[in-house]
Amino acid sequence: MPVRPNFRRALPLLRRRLSRRELLRRGFLGLGLVGVGGALSACGISKPPLLDDPVLPPVEPPPPPPPVPGQLLIPPLASAPDENGLLIPQGFKSRVIAQAYQPVGGTNFLWHSDPDAGAVFAADDGGWVYVSNREFLPGGADAIRFDADGEIVDAYNVLPGLLSRLNCGGGVTPWGTWLSGEETDIGLIWECDPFDATGLSARAITGCGSFTHEAAAVDPTTHIFYLTEDMSDSAFYRFIPAEPNLGGVPGTTGVLQALVAAASQEQIDADGARGPWAVSWVDIPNPNPLQIPEAPAELQPQTPTRLQAECTHFDGGEGIWWQDGVVYFTSKGDRRVWAHDIAAQTLEVIYDDFFFAPDPILDSVDNIVMTPGGDIVIVEDKEEANQQAVAIRPDGSLAVLVQLVGQEGSEVTGPAFSPDGRYFYFSSQRGPGAGGTTGLAGITYCIEGPWFTP
Repeated sequence: MPVRPNFRRALPLLRRRLSRRELLRRGFLGLGLVGVGGALSACGISKPPLLDDPVLPPVEPPPPPPPVPGQLLIPPLASAPDENGLLIPQGFKSRVIAQAYQPVGGTNFLWHSDPDAGAVFAADDGGWVYVSNREFLPGGADAIRFDADGEIVDAYNVLPGLLSRLNCGGGVTPWGTWLSGEETDIGLIWECDPFDATGLSARAITGCGSFTHEAAAVDPTTHIFYLTEDMSDSAFYRFIPAEPNLGGVPGTTGVLQALVAAASQEQIDADGARGPWAVSWVDIPNPNPLQIPEAPAELQPQTPTRLQAECTHFDGGEGIWWQDGVVYFTSKGDRRVWAHDIAAQTLEVIYDDFFFAPDPILDSVDNIVMTPGGDIVIVEDKEEANQQAVAIRPDGSLAVLVQLVGQEGSEVTGPAFSPDGRYFYFSSQRGPGAGGTTGLAGITYCIEGPWFTP
């Protein structure tokens, strides 16, 4: 059973309105990044000790807790890029496994451009499949099959571009399928079998609604879907299937709802806001409204999904992950990571780069993947060349897994680990030399090393 990260201890909650200076300081203290001695010396006040002052022995910091099984072990990054133009942990090695419009491995299958969200699925023979979305036209999703030694044995399409378009975020299901979200006003969630080389088994789950879908996660105990939306005023949704246990796979119809936090939008959006806030859910009357793709909301024939009910809005929903009863998701506009506790029905902010100003290690949030030990691995989408994959550890500290070098205008996408923990897969969506131009490039890597504690 995965260990749930104790973010409530690592990130203490704010109960009153504080100044920006105090917010920053408390944010650092809560993450264990500022020592008491350093805080005192920063005041700029000193005096010689009095003769009768007691001499106290130095206080030794408590030893770090023992590593949790399945937690990441990340050595410092090498000081120079490797032969693939990556800064990776010392002692690890990287390789390119696929490039846009080039054959994958020894196959005749051409890899797609603009790779986005991805995931790994274990195979019965000890190997696995890595699935990757294409965020371009025509769209769809492709897969690479690996043997137990991590060598490429096949590549194929699992979601045809003739069916789907602009496939951005995604997610895995408890029954072993891939959910692919279309990032367009009329976008759907598509489900496909990562082992079906024909792609013919793909189906649209219309009950998840029509909107600019980003990512999806499924609660394995209830089969409720949780969905993010890539809009500056997006909603956070859940889809309750009408047939949640249809042979282990839910049906495509049901009830779509949006989250409502017990706080005003201004309170939630305020710098330093953390919660937790109690939440409730409101039904979306028309989950699949008639829409003109990419037209303004006021010109749409029917009201967009996110505007049909009074709900809480988020600034650009991105990656999402279910683990041990909690749904974690990111919002790129305010660079936050959120946690929705399903049993408690609460919402709180567990990361905000506001607390790391002026130079946060993680200053962009997009796709996410979680480890059994509770690390949240987040990849960045920003214009700068130093895009990274960064882990938020269960104690609130940060560690960099990889950094791109000289790839301005790209983004890191599709983070996933092999089932044996040896390989970390990800893509540079537009790759080196593309200058941020879509439709022309993209490159998918893996980094091999001892990533995890035993």
